[in-house]
Amino acid sequence: MSQPLRLVLVLHNHQPIGNFDGVFEQSYQDSYLPFLDVFERFHNVRIGLHTSGSLMEWLAEKHPEYLHRLARLVSEGRIEILGGAYYEPILTMIPPRDRVGQIASYSEWLSNRLGATIRGMWMPERVWEQSLTSDIAEAGIEYTILDDFHFKNAGWTEEQLHGYFVTEEDGQMLSVFPGSEPLRYKIPFAEPHETIDYLRGVAERAPGAVVLFGDDGEKFGTWPDTKEHVYDNGWLHRFFEALEQNSDWLYVTTPSEAIDHVAPLGKLYIPEGSYREMTEWALPAEQQILFEDAKHHLEEANEFDAIKPFCRGGFWRNFKVRYPETGEMYARMQMVSRRLVEARAAGASGDLVDEAQTELYRGQCNCSYWHGAFGGVYLPHLRNAIYDKLISADNLLDRHEGRGLDPGQEEWVELDSADYNLDGRQEVRLASNRLVALAAPSDGGRLYELDARAIRHNLLATLARRKEAYHRKVLAGPSDNSEVASIHDRVVFKQEGLDEHLQYDDTTRKSMVDHFYDCDASLEAVSMGEAREQGDFVSGHYEARLRRNTGRMQLQMTRDGHVDGVPVRIIKGVTLEAGGSELEIAYVVEGLPDDRPIHFSSEFNIAGMPSGAEGRFFHNGVRPEDGGESFGELGSKLDLHDAHAIGLFDDWLGLDVSLRFEQPTSVWTYPIATVSQSEAGFELVHQSVVVQPHWWIQADAQGRWSTKMRMVVDTSLAERRAAEHAGEMASV
Repeated sequence: MSQPLRLVLVLHNHQPIGNFDGVFEQSYQDSYLPFLDVFERFHNVRIGLHTSGSLMEWLAEKHPEYLHRLARLVSEGRIEILGGAYYEPILTMIPPRDRVGQIASYSEWLSNRLGATIRGMWMPERVWEQSLTSDIAEAGIEYTILDDFHFKNAGWTEEQLHGYFVTEEDGQMLSVFPGSEPLRYKIPFAEPHETIDYLRGVAERAPGAVVLFGDDGEKFGTWPDTKEHVYDNGWLHRFFEALEQNSDWLYVTTPSEAIDHVAPLGKLYIPEGSYREMTEWALPAEQQILFEDAKHHLEEANEFDAIKPFCRGGFWRNFKVRYPETGEMYARMQMVSRRLVEARAAGASGDLVDEAQTELYRGQCNCSYWHGAFGGVYLPHLRNAIYDKLISADNLLDRHEGRGLDPGQEEWVELDSADYNLDGRQEVRLASNRLVALAAPSDGGRLYELDARAIRHNLLATLARRKEAYHRKVLAGPSDNSEVASIHDRVVFKQEGLDEHLQYDDTTRKSMVDHFYDCDASLEAVSMGEAREQGDFVSGHYEARLRRNTGRMQLQMTRDGHVDGVPVRIIKGVTLEAGGSELEIAYVVEGLPDDRPIHFSSEFNIAGMPSGAEGRFFHNGVRPEDGGESFGELGSKLDLHDAHAIGLFDDWLGLDVSLRFEQPTSVWTYPIATVSQSEAGFELVHQSVVVQPHWWIQADAQGRWSTKMRMVVDTSLAERRAAEHAGEMASV
């Protein structure tokens, strides 16, 4: 062939902020290291490589020898390093200033550490909107990679995509490669000759074509069954051999070389989107089911291929709607970003401010903000990590202002309101040096975030149980997975009996959620969602009043509603003192009938303290080592009566959370767990512990009932350990 086909191979290696160290190490041993070992033997093969900043920082600490090898291969021209947003955020999710900042700072890091000239970037999850063009160009990037799906959505056909295009926004130019979906499904699952045959066909139809494969490096060893397939059975070695054996017509190169030697196919404006599967996952569950059924029906009729280019799923940003907890993380991230930019505009600078920016960037890592074939938002350790970084950024800015937890810094408390969760309604923020509480008066008057600042932990990083389209597969049972398959096609069950755990919540799992039940409602009925809700307070609108006193702030919320048709008023208050680490919670219920008791309950959810784990247990307000009584591990279903307190202890976090009641109280506890999908299969994941005090309340002479309780968040054990560790490090 007179004009060789240029094959551009780009790998994307990534581990999210908050993933377990063992997962990083296993992925290194199974994918990143063996790939490099095989690749180095084939001197005529060149590739592009993107490694996310979160993974690169881990590699720099744990395996610096790997980075030395990368730097050598970069200097030899064997690997082109692609940059990107430092901590792999979805670019459409973060403010433009943070897009440019993340991309530019990572390009600088890669240049300094690997000697790389950064010309292109990886687009996280290939989530694209045309307006990104100008920000990417402003950050110094010449090209990026999207899926061919994006281009087909613009009306272009498969045969028109064997190259790259230029696009522009506000006069800023960017080159964009379409990544080949056929190659994405062939590599590494099909035998190498099938890829060669496909590329030969392209070369015969389009001499001088450029074809790009861009996908996860974890496909080469970390994904289920791929280590044996790719390395033990020699797939990767045979693949590189096949590339070299066909070098007379097949030139394996890098993106920059292709741009430098091949003209663009033209100019194109690209619709918003992502890869095909992502757009389907972004749909509501019921719409996913309809989409899947219609697609399968058309495929069976051999009619789908004709309309496939015009079939698109949902809009990525609506993950923040599908999962309100994602929307809460997003809004919290925006709060920190705004605070940081305002601080810099006011002249703030120095190490603490720079560290706050880094923590903000880490808190923008995308994996916790969506869900598909990967665990994503369903994984508590990833959500907790996002809040850890965002709370850390806030703490650093407070330290810079002299308002932190450091000895000698002032104790304070503040109370304010704004549209903090970006829903068009006012929320309330009650904060001290030690706690930050966010409440939504217009949504049941519930607390939806509670940060223990000393350990950077949001006790309300919960997740509700929701219907997912793949729950149909859970009900259908396991399938045969004897062949190596893409994670999109696998049906694997990590536990038995998952179908018995399919249960759905009507609202988010938060705290100070007000319920009225039948008087004979039981723990079992409540925990299974079968208890009749008599009132309209769970998601009802409360009027908020802010009360400010020196050293003491109170949010008071009031709602006039109904219980079984009877007009009832709830007044509830949350009070926090300067430097305080406990919330005083008061309830007054008015308008009660005088002829019968009413069964009232306030639901509290506690997240990040897992069930069934050693060193995590309930107690009676005093830990056993201090003479108290243990009530069992945190997955226990408890039905307590005449309790004065109930505590939850987590030795790993060094955290003790307790509710202390002014009068003897009945308490239910039960765990919340979801059935979700990850790359390894379907699994049951603990999300929160419900602690639900409840009372059979009787009206006094004025038709009223009241009670008080204190929610104490004790992080002294964690702080003591941190101080001891700091002392040990100082003495080294």
